[in-house]
Amino acid sequence: MRRSQGAAAPAPGGTRPRLRSVQAELAGLAERSGLLSRELAGGDAAFSLVHDGVGVDERTRPAASVTGLVPGPMWAFSLGLSAGQSSSSALGEGKDNFVQCPVEALRWEERKCLILEEFLAYQPDILCLQEVDHYFDTFHPLLSRLGYQGTFFPKPWSPCLDVAHNNGPDGCALFFLQSRFKLVSSANIRLTAMTLKTNQVAIAQTLECRASGRRLCIAVTHLKARTGWERFRSAQGCDLLQNLQSITQGAKIPLIVCGDFNAEPTEEVYRRFAASSLDLNSAYKLLSADGQSEPPYTTWKIRTSGECRHTLDYIWYSQRALSVRSALGLLTEEQIGPGRLPSFSYPSDHLSLVCDFSFNEEPGALS
Repeated sequence: MRRSQGAAAPAPGGTRPRLRSVQAELAGLAERSGLLSRELAGGDAAFSLVHDGVGVDERTRPAASVTGLVPGPMWAFSLGLSAGQSSSSALGEGKDNFVQCPVEALRWEERKCLILEEFLAYQPDILCLQEVDHYFDTFHPLLSRLGYQGTFFPKPWSPCLDVAHNNGPDGCALFFLQSRFKLVSSANIRLTAMTLKTNQVAIAQTLECRASGRRLCIAVTHLKARTGWERFRSAQGCDLLQNLQSITQGAKIPLIVCGDFNAEPTEEVYRRFAASSLDLNSAYKLLSADGQSEPPYTTWKIRTSGECRHTLDYIWYSQRALSVRSALGLLTEEQIGPGRLPSFSYPSDHLSLVCDFSFNEEPGALS
């Protein structure tokens, strides 16, 4: 497996131009970031980034390509997970204690430019977000103009509501390109733990691929944070799996689950997903040397309590029905920088995960 080398991250600097309207944001971001051109040849999803040397292309990460693919008709699509990509204005209030991050870099007007640049750079067919409290004033109006259909489901008791002049509750959001998929069904799920309703939520949607007619279930979630809540997270994960078992008709519909699980691979909730009857595998194992290990980190930050580096974010997929064609490489320690995340270069304390998937050929299909 060959991995291309990622470009160096830009040096921290001053603030970026403020974008005042939907039209100005789209035009300005497209000009600064460049556009991602996608060529679908023989069913493969081939990505080439056309750039002008400014913006997100300076932060390009290496992509690992999958080799040894089975030839045949494969309908490909891309999926972006901004797991823990906190798009909430609460981050700028200092409540997360990112002691090495300049206050200016935490401001929403600064961070939204970087977040939207990533969307324009990778242009996924499906986009999953967590900790979103700018759905109605930013993400929905912008992404709808790019052809996406979106859904938002807020937390019942969002901590964002405790912030002065808040923008409303945060929650999960799911977007898909209407030119690639059409919506079949949608479910907003308030997760339970040991029969108790919790503050964590999920969205699960069944989509139909317009090119092939094949169906796919996409789910996004964000489980309970903090050490000491491992059993609680496991119960939430069990509830989510039971809901998805029903929605996918007992795994008859291929499934992708994206989210910030707030759990290392050693936790019980991870093991539940890995051993589920839904036959799930974790897509980012692709980046490991043996193809069996998770990345060393998906979040890396410095708080008043010290520096912490964890793997908490995952893209789970139905391994019999789907194949991972490629995955976006994670940032190196040098690219992240000594102040860690977030920063003037990277808007979240978690790294975005991006994968290309394809449907496997159905058993019994004519050759």
